[in-house]
Amino acid sequence: MQQIEIIVGSVLGATEYVADAIAAACQELELTANVHFSPNFVEINPDATWIVCSSTHGAGDLPDNIQAFNKQLQDCALTNSFLIVGLGDSSYDTYCQGAQTLYDTMLNTGATALHPPYLVDVLHHPIPEDVVMTWITPHLTALNSTCGE
Repeated sequence: MQQIEIIVGSVLGATEYVADAIAAACQELELTANVHFSPNFVEINPDATWIVCSSTHGAGDLPDNIQAFNKQLQDCALTNSFLIVGLGDSSYDTYCQGAQTLYDTMLNTGATALHPPYLVDVLHHPIPEDVVMTWITPHLTALNSTCGE
């Protein structure tokens, strides 16, 4: 069974709802998913596909709960694949900077991006999990189809 690690950076909770929706979709597709609301590298399977969901806080900063994880990654060499989902408010000039920071960090580890970051503007999508699920379901289905390979 394909292993999925869902890593969450959240301040107000919307990203947690997105992660929960992704985990539910994984279960429906018979993918094993672990959700990490307080991510710590040593607790996350480095060989699994990672789905990193993060909002942006302050002046383009990562949420507090994922800052240490991002620092842990800076000294890692990874070979797994990943997807990034970013939530943000386009009225700020640092729109989705947290997601971009995590994307850049993941690329620097050697991990393989399955797609450029998917950015959700919460001004236009007040229930972000709806649009995220439309976008991510084909990716999850593809991951499910590679289980036997």
